[in-house]
Amino acid sequence: MVEDLVVAVAAAGSAGLVYLATAARVVKQYERGVLFRLGRVSGEVRSPGLNLIIPFVDRLQKVNMQIVTMPIPAQEGITRDNVTVRVDAVVYFRVIDATSALLKVEDYRFAVSQMAQTSLRSIIGKSDLDDLLSNREKLNEGLELMLDSPAVGWGIQVDRVEIKDVSLPDTMKRSMARQAEADRERRARIINADAELQASKKLAEAAQQMADTPAALQLRLLQTVMAVSAEKNSTLVLPIPVELLRFLERGAQPALPEQEREPAAHPDGGPHPG
Repeated sequence: MVEDLVVAVAAAGSAGLVYLATAARVVKQYERGVLFRLGRVSGEVRSPGLNLIIPFVDRLQKVNMQIVTMPIPAQEGITRDNVTVRVDAVVYFRVIDATSALLKVEDYRFAVSQMAQTSLRSIIGKSDLDDLLSNREKLNEGLELMLDSPAVGWGIQVDRVEIKDVSLPDTMKRSMARQAEADRERRARIINADAELQASKKLAEAAQQMADTPAALQLRLLQTVMAVSAEKNSTLVLPIPVELLRFLERGAQPALPEQEREPAAHPDGGPHPG
């Protein structure tokens, strides 16, 4: 009799352990559990920890609540200014309502991926090439708005959308390189012309100052000579004023006798015709 009782207790304990093993479900901290009882959602969303269900009647489906990083495959399109480009991006989203994510869409990851690709192609067709290259923040906000509007009804929140890369044809790259080179050359010429204008104004002021003070010109001449001589050149070219040469030329001519400088008298008493 006692043996039968022990066997019965052991059998009951074993059945209880088996039931507990089949009924226990562990939900992780970053997950939420949605309980389906005979195909219908039952009760609230199960929180993290140990949860018990009715075996063969209930089914607990877990939903990851972490932020999902999903790359968007490169999409090829034509911009508004008729340039063919390939653009790839990445979208960050997370589930905020586990029940809606399971009931309102078959596969929310696949749905978000397809919606992101469609929105990216739409953004390419509505934007210019310059916007894709230099105004990505505005395009990212537009993409996020286009994705977030339908995703909210699925219990999904789009946190951020980023355009990663814009691929251009080789011909367009060469054209942009030539345009950038021409723009650089234009800016260089403008800078040089501006420098020449400023230098001419300063030179005009210096010339006016030297005209008012002639000694300044001589000092400038001596400074130039010193600057040239510091180079230790074998040949030194020194500018000499023309007035100094004329003065030296007059000083080098010999003085003529007084009678040679007076004109000879003509036989008729008049001056010599010479």
